[in-house]
Amino acid sequence: MASYEVVAQSRKEQGTGASRRLRLSGRVPAIVYGGKKDAESVDLDHNAIWNQLRHEKFHASILSLVVDGKPQQVLLRSVNMHPWKAQVQHVDFQRIAADEKIRMKVPLHFSGAESSPAVKGQSATVSHILNEIEIRCLPADLPEFIPVDLSGLTVGNTVHVKDLLLPKGVEVVLRGKENPAVVICQVPRASADDESTAAPSAADVPAAKQKAPDAAAKDAPAKK
Repeated sequence: MASYEVVAQSRKEQGTGASRRLRLSGRVPAIVYGGKKDAESVDLDHNAIWNQLRHEKFHASILSLVVDGKPQQVLLRSVNMHPWKAQVQHVDFQRIAADEKIRMKVPLHFSGAESSPAVKGQSATVSHILNEIEIRCLPADLPEFIPVDLSGLTVGNTVHVKDLLLPKGVEVVLRGKENPAVVICQVPRASADDESTAAPSAADVPAAKQKAPDAAAKDAPAKK
């Protein structure tokens, strides 16, 4: 079920000049493609789509795109932003069908690292290598995110993509035998390095290596 509604209107004018005029009037040119229909040119209200794009969930959800009052289910596929202005330049949507699997990048949500044996017991550092993964599933099975529980993480442990617990009906898109790392856990070496480079005390130096008294000073007569 679509969780966001995007209101659009069809447009007939094409080209760079037409798109520029749309942007100056507060609209955003967009295109809808896929399915058994031809690609359709539409435009959106800039402020409305700008606010929706600020939500992480919007980027990994099935959207209800209402064009001239007629809704259709789509996925957000591409967003072009202005190089330095806070302005949406163009948006691409893809139509979907309920019985056809889709491929989508969804975010990873990490939890439990603070209470893990590695962090709590050994002050280890947890590095996130990936923050999203690409999955394949039917539209009805599309998750908002993939949870990653790190509460059992130990030092030297690496969590890979194939270690993730995926919702029913969801599979990760991988190429060949690849299994990239998601999280790496290591203990900082700073404290160990500090100890190894510290100057040894006299008590730590073997007696045989301590400097012997000066022989001449030893044999000199006592001053009267």
